[in-house]
Amino acid sequence: MKITFLGATKTVTGSNFLIEACGKKFLIDCGMWQGKVELENQNGEEFEFNPTEIDFMLLTHAHIDHSGRIPKLYNEGFKNKIYAHKATCDLCALMLPDSGHIQEMENEWKNKKRKRKGEKEIPPLYTAEEAARSLEIFEPVQYDEIIEITEDIHVRFNDAGHMLGSSIIELWTKEDGKETKTVFTGDLGNNDIPLLDSPTMIENADYLVMESTYGSRLHLRNDEKAELFLDIVSETLDKEGSVVIPSFAVGRTQEILYEINKLKDQHKSDEEFQRKYRTIMKSNVYVDSPLAISATEVFRENTNLFEREIQEEITRGDNPLEFPGLKFTQTADESKALNEDNTPSIIISASGMCEVGRIKHHLKHNLWNPKSTVLFVGYQAPGTLGYSIVNGAKKVKIFGEEIAVNARIEYIEGYSGHADQEGLMNFIYSFINKPKHIFLVHGEEEAQETLSQKIQTDAGIGVTTPEFGETYEINGIEDKIEITNKIQKPQAKTLRTEIINRLETLKEEIKDMDNYVRQDIEDDKLRDEDIFRINEKIKDLEKQILNVIEG
Repeated sequence: MKITFLGATKTVTGSNFLIEACGKKFLIDCGMWQGKVELENQNGEEFEFNPTEIDFMLLTHAHIDHSGRIPKLYNEGFKNKIYAHKATCDLCALMLPDSGHIQEMENEWKNKKRKRKGEKEIPPLYTAEEAARSLEIFEPVQYDEIIEITEDIHVRFNDAGHMLGSSIIELWTKEDGKETKTVFTGDLGNNDIPLLDSPTMIENADYLVMESTYGSRLHLRNDEKAELFLDIVSETLDKEGSVVIPSFAVGRTQEILYEINKLKDQHKSDEEFQRKYRTIMKSNVYVDSPLAISATEVFRENTNLFEREIQEEITRGDNPLEFPGLKFTQTADESKALNEDNTPSIIISASGMCEVGRIKHHLKHNLWNPKSTVLFVGYQAPGTLGYSIVNGAKKVKIFGEEIAVNARIEYIEGYSGHADQEGLMNFIYSFINKPKHIFLVHGEEEAQETLSQKIQTDAGIGVTTPEFGETYEINGIEDKIEITNKIQKPQAKTLRTEIINRLETLKEEIKDMDNYVRQDIEDDKLRDEDIFRINEKIKDLEKQILNVIEG
């Protein structure tokens, strides 16, 4: 068997692994690159394999960094089955067309820029309609059933506890009379994620391909994060500010709704705690994301995947995703109205990393306000707007406008859907027959290095952290692993070439700015304060250019 690592290598996006075994070629995940521009540009590049030669695909879960290039794969000739849990299929039916819509909107904006420069327009990565068409090849499966793909290839999907329908995949391949079992974790959840069951513990494996997002860190425990959430939100509302929560539409949003609803049952004898809870309950809680609203419906339709205690609550009539004050905003007009209303409120909106969607409008209207709070509850990839804000940026650009960051910025890491270092190690310890070797994927280098050392020291298992494009041949008979190939990607730019390229880009942007400013100041309807603002921005730019020259 050969495994070629074509994504999520020393980074957390673009999950994509090519397996060659038993005369078949198949994929585990086909995710989108997200975050830095250099990563996102890879989405439009050709696949490192021929899509028409892929026999089938196994999808661990619906998050776009694992599923987002499936429509592109479909457009380029892959028409065979994609095996995924039923809930994953349901969520992909929402998320992939939504991703296609985003591709179209962003492409339209980029093409306007190309048109002004006299450059040829290019099509989007895929459209919402193309994404919808790709859904026809999805094959829903259930947890715990062994599926025979061929006589020599069998798979089983197990609950990964990361999001609704997320799966740990057990893969059995039989070659030369020897059966080898490889386990792919996908993304492993916390043991204490609200709503969902804990990740399934696997008894044995020959080889393990495991995520490592939080390989160097520990999360807050569940009771701590609930109290911290209550403190942050109630303090902001007491100051008559609003709380903006950038949240991933699928998973984190539903968990936050559950946490808000469940706070009432904690510390019933603590008067101050109950006062804070009443402060939240008197406020409106808005879920401002059409995708999150639709995903919440999918959660309601798949309550059999919730942990047993919650299923019993639902049977008694207490739905954890419903409570007084909860409002869903569907239309763009309803979303805009939230920013025109000065009433303190809680706004939960996608995207979780603040790159696209309605959240950018809410940040634009709240980041400057010292009364408001922006509360992050999920991982922020380097290069994203969310990463900049969390890491202390004093000013950020939103829709081309510079916004001062005066709001209170908080990050509750315990809401992450990923297992922390302890959770990852416990997953390894749970094997009765330990893996012979572990491949670490889906993590930044620092997290992977720390986790790798801990695994080798504490568990005594060999670890490899693959580079992009490396192919590892696993010889089941001799229990041997070796690199047999590495796809050569263009070398990363040196800092010198990056500076030259940035200067060239800056020249073009200054030309664009010259055109826009001249058009603006020739407009008779332009107000004096607008002219003053433009003048101040140009003066600021002059200072920055002088600083570079003098430096």
